[in-house]
Amino acid sequence: MGCGCGDATKKLRARNFALPHHVCDSGDVTARPTLRERKKQATREALQAAALRLALEHGPDNVRVDDIAEAAGVSPRTYNNYFPSREQAIVAAVTAERASRVAAAVAGRPADVGLADAVIDAVVGQYADSDDHAPEALLMITTSSALRACYVDTVTTIEGPLAGALTERCPDLDRLTAQVLSASVGAGARVALRQWLEAARVAPSMPGFVVPSGSLPDLMRTALTPLVPALDAAATRARRGSPARTEVDH
Repeated sequence: MGCGCGDATKKLRARNFALPHHVCDSGDVTARPTLRERKKQATREALQAAALRLALEHGPDNVRVDDIAEAAGVSPRTYNNYFPSREQAIVAAVTAERASRVAAAVAGRPADVGLADAVIDAVVGQYADSDDHAPEALLMITTSSALRACYVDTVTTIEGPLAGALTERCPDLDRLTAQVLSASVGAGARVALRQWLEAARVAPSMPGFVVPSGSLPDLMRTALTPLVPALDAAATRARRGSPARTEVDH
């Protein structure tokens, strides 16, 4: 069961999530970003793109922060304001839009789709779809222990936007519950991704190359399935207007 919102409302929320927006640390989604925020986002995207391109061309170990900054047209000092390492910039180029896509997918599902199905399908879908650079970028990530660790850590970036999407989908869901549920989803996805990478094997025909084994989407779905009762129970309580609130009023 859904949370009682109409399909038209769901479509509107999905469209709003797909538009440029700013997500606060708390998971709240605010209005369109300011000019300063757009400039910062453009700089971040330029650094990400430069980092990935240089890493694919020369190998991640042969790319310096100075090289990335120069390719993006900024100073190394500016680079350090956005990323603490070259690995984070490289991985961010592959994962940057994942959080907003998950949030949009959750908010956009029809009202008659259960909350658990909406959330799990949204997360799994991000690991089922790929873009043009994903195969070679993923191969590069799996061959570097530093990039693998960073790649796993980026899963947690879905938590804030996902919490916002949960409360958008179920307006009566209290904020703390939404944050706990989204953190649980992030933790489950992180475990699945780490296990998938740890199961990687060395390709016999390509010494030095690591090839992940098994289906990541299937593993992701299996890891998130234990959260189904909690997600659906929270949606049911919100729909019934349960008086059990966990937020503290200030």
